[in-house]
Formats: sequence, structure tokens, C-alpha cells
Amino acid sequence: MGRKTFDIPEIYQSPIIRKVKDANKVMDPRKKDLEPSILDFGPVRFHVPRHFGFCYGVENAIDIAYKAVADNPNKDIYLLSEMIHNPTVNEDLLDRGVKFLFETDGTELIPIESLDEDDLVIVPAFGTTLEMQARLKEQGIDPYEYNTTCPFVEKVWKRGKQLGKKGHSLVIHGKHRHEETRATFSHNADHSECVVVLNPEEAQILADILTGDRPKSDFDEHFGHKSTEGFDPHNDMEHFGVINQTTMLATETEEVMEILKTAAIEKYGEADILDHFADTSDTLCYATNENQSATLALGETKSDLAIVVGGYNSSNTMHLVEILEHSFPTYHVRDAEEFSSAGEIQHFDQWDKELKTTEEWLPMDEDPVDIAITSGASCPDVLVDEVILKILSFFDETAQVEDIIAPFEEKLEEVA
Repeated sequence: MGRKTFDIPEIYQSPIIRKVKDANKVMDPRKKDLEPSILDFGPVRFHVPRHFGFCYGVENAIDIAYKAVADNPNKDIYLLSEMIHNPTVNEDLLDRGVKFLFETDGTELIPIESLDEDDLVIVPAFGTTLEMQARLKEQGIDPYEYNTTCPFVEKVWKRGKQLGKKGHSLVIHGKHRHEETRATFSHNADHSECVVVLNPEEAQILADILTGDRPKSDFDEHFGHKSTEGFDPHNDMEHFGVINQTTMLATETEEVMEILKTAAIEKYGEADILDHFADTSDTLCYATNENQSATLALGETKSDLAIVVGGYNSSNTMHLVEILEHSFPTYHVRDAEEFSSAGEIQHFDQWDKELKTTEEWLPMDEDPVDIAITSGASCPDVLVDEVILKILSFFDETAQVEDIIAPFEEKLEEVA
């Protein structure tokens, strides 16, 4: 898939982070170097990973959505649900007159039946279900006119369809209530038996049912609510493959694959394993892989804490938090407004599923304070800039931004 250029609105452009990213692309075009960049402001240093922020699919979605708004000033424009899981982007679209038809959990806000053929509906980057496509068509609306579905999500669907034609069932690694997984399930249930597993622990349960180490009756308890009707793990998993929600931890998807492949070998034998278990590792999203690999490298720095910027319902952002939590105290913030002072921060705890306030989060007694900072794939770089500037305001006698960015600008000028 060739890299295309996207038209991203000026409000999301970043004077700091963009310079760092552009310079790194020039110096490392093959993306082999995962060493984080250091922005040394004196009393505080920021460690910036090689890959983070807007991915191809998000840039594609933003380009299409804003084009739809600009090209249709006199039409009612609707988003099926949040286009991406970033409140800044979604709120800006709302301010431009776009309306949401559904909450992210599927709750209907505006009845589809109230729309007519003159209205426009933008399909989000996660894609949508076949059922929703049919409902839109019944209203005379083309769901593909402004379709922002991520190309890498569509790649997963295409591979699922290929396997379906061969008679394979599908195990989907994902969160069964997430918009993308709901869409992936719908597109693949049209041709294959499907079951969703959340993590390696659930994959092991399914594996044990397949091999007979667990009773078949356990399937309904663990998977009955997230599988096609009548799914029979003994019959339907004679031939199967694993596909995923693209924002899941890639390493976790690989672990799910390995657990189920091992079970298939135990049940069917290694000689014929390729007939029973399909290799789908090439469907893993490259951007997710890059961002997570860069985050692992960020976790190896000697930072005092980490800040992860992104929407509180963003799956890929939460996985970055999960990676960094193993290395140092990590705070997931929506934007710079979550910092009350050097002594207090508001942040999202994904395990307790609530906003929390932490005091004395910034170790001012360290000299310098080292902060690892990154953001989710749906987060504009400008929000990371604003967080950096907000944290800098808590310190005295910091270096000027222009001076810190100058070396990166010089790298860009060398190849201009």
C-alpha cells in the first residue's frame, strides 16, 4: 500500500513534535532506529519515542471527514459514532455542525429512520457492521460515499473472507463491545463461524476446550455471548485462523495465535497443521506494531515517569499505558487541562475505569526530571506539544523551545 499525502487541518499541526518526527524520518527512512529522542530543557528532559501519534488510518479518516464537511456546506452531515477515539477531533467536528448517530457503545442518539437521501453519513475509522450498512441503504444513503474505515481494518476483513471461502472459522482477538470488533465480527459472520477472545487467558480456555482438557459446556459460559449462534468448538475449529482488532497489543495477538496453534497441533498433529490452522500474522497492523515497539524502547529509558496523551476510550492508547506501567509511574491524560499544578494531576485509570487525582506526581527534587512522553494513534501531535509546554511552565529557567528544536530543523535543512 503506497503512502499517500493527507490534508490535515491546521489546528492539529504541531510546531514541536512534528519537527522531531520529520527529522527522524529523514535520518532513519527505513525505521530501524527505535532510540527515543531527548528534548533537554535543563531542569526537565522529555524522552520522545520514534513512533507515536496519528497513524495512516487516522490521517486517512480525518482527511475524508473534513473534506466531507468542506464539500457539503448545505447538507446535514452525521457521524455513525466517534470517528476516532479522540475527544479533541470529535468535538471539533461537532462544532462544525456534524452530529453523532450513535454512542460508542451502540446506543442510538438519532434514529436512522429520521434521515433521508439528501443527508450524508460518515463511517468511522473502525468501520461498521453489515446490518448498519443495510439500514443506511434503506434510507437512500450510500455508506461508502464518505467511508473513513481504516485500510488496515479492511485488510483484516479481506483476509477473513479469503479464509471463509476455504471453510475456515475465525477467532477474533479483540474487545467484543469495541466498534471495530463489532464491525469485524459482522463482516466475517456473514461467511464464517466466529468467536471473540479478549486475551491470552481466554485463548487458553478456548484451546483447552478444543483439546478436551475442558468440557465443551464451558464454551457457552465464556464465549456464548460473543460467538456466532451454534458455534461448536470441536467441529467449527477443525479449520480456523486468528484475526484481530488492529489496536490490540500485537505481541498479545501473537501469543493468542501461538496458544491456539499449539492446541491445534495437539488435536490434529503437526504434519497437517497448515491445513487446520491458518497463518494470519501478516494481517497485524504495521502502525500498531511500530508504535508498540517504540513504546517498549521508551520503557527502557531511565525516566522518572511517563505521560501518555490520548482519549480515555482509546484502546491503542490504553495499551501504550499498559506497556509503560511496567517501567515507571504512568499517567494517561486527555490533554494539558488535566495538569492542575506541579503538585496535582488528573488521569485515567483503565483498570478501575475511572478518573483519578494524584498529588506530588512530578518529582521536583530530581535534577533533571526525566519524563517519557507519547500519545495514542488517534491523538493530534499538537496536544503533546501543549502537554510539554504546560509541564515546562512548572519549572524555572528552562531552555527556549526554539533552541531545543533547532538541531532537528538543521537535520531537515541538510536534505532540503
